[in-house]
Amino acid sequence: MANHYITWWNLENLFDSENAPRTDKLCRVLKRELEGWSDEILEKKINQLVKMLRMINGSNGPDILGVCEVENENVLKKFRDSLQQTLDRNYKIIHADTQDERGIDVAFLYDKDKFAVDSQNVFFHVIVKRYATRDIVQANFRSKISNKEFVLVGNHWPSRSGGQLESEPYRMMAGETLAYFNQRIQDVHGQAIPILVMGDFNDEPFNRSITEYAKSTVSADRVLKARSVPWLYNLMWEAIGSRAGTFYYSDAFNLLDQFMVSRGMLVDNAMLKVQQGSMRIEVFPEMSKKNGIPRKFGRPAEGLDQDGCSDHFPISLVLVDS
Repeated sequence: MANHYITWWNLENLFDSENAPRTDKLCRVLKRELEGWSDEILEKKINQLVKMLRMINGSNGPDILGVCEVENENVLKKFRDSLQQTLDRNYKIIHADTQDERGIDVAFLYDKDKFAVDSQNVFFHVIVKRYATRDIVQANFRSKISNKEFVLVGNHWPSRSGGQLESEPYRMMAGETLAYFNQRIQDVHGQAIPILVMGDFNDEPFNRSITEYAKSTVSADRVLKARSVPWLYNLMWEAIGSRAGTFYYSDAFNLLDQFMVSRGMLVDNAMLKVQQGSMRIEVFPEMSKKNGIPRKFGRPAEGLDQDGCSDHFPISLVLVDS
């Protein structure tokens, strides 16, 4: 039996340095955000993120890390190199540049000593929307310990910019897209395939984009008994009511970052299961202010806190590979 520590973190605008190569479009879109974003500031930002990740999983860091708000593969490699040097790990990257208007992507880093990923089974699913947004990233993993397969799906849904209700239809599109590919994965691999969905959904577990469109529920029984619709069980409901959250806005915590699992992780004979009680919001004093709010790193153009990390807290869980 082996345990796999899985973490998701919105890294808050991990931009490459100001003189990094970019497309003309990204230079226009990100112009003000990149002002003053030097090699030195990027290095400090990466060091802050890595310092926090080193504290999790008994100072061993994550076995798999899902991230969002990463500008490109170049900056992701810089982040990966620093992380694996600090943790003495052997991380490999899953990433593709997408058409997102702000040029920020979703990616996975995984310890290739523990997992194998067939590049033919990595998919970047486009959300059909008038203005391009981040793709949904699907990667099929195989544990090198047990040879068992499982699927990870990374998300960063459209923001609430312009108003929560006004922007909600875009997240409904993302939810519908997630539900479609959840169905397709199970059509191809069978209902027994373990699927772990993670991401920054920019909505909470009870919002319609998640409950009605992504088909995510508080009820494990509903997931287990479903026949025609492959529901997802949302693990974040256990944090509802505890005043905990991953993102702070308008004087309140929000649970925007979430884990969801398929039927294949809930059945009695599941190939992989989430360890009971292992889901957690990772909060360390160094990544939060005195009032418990995430201590963001920010940008030079809008205020910089070089002792900050991100405007989101990471979330983690443990997968049991029996």
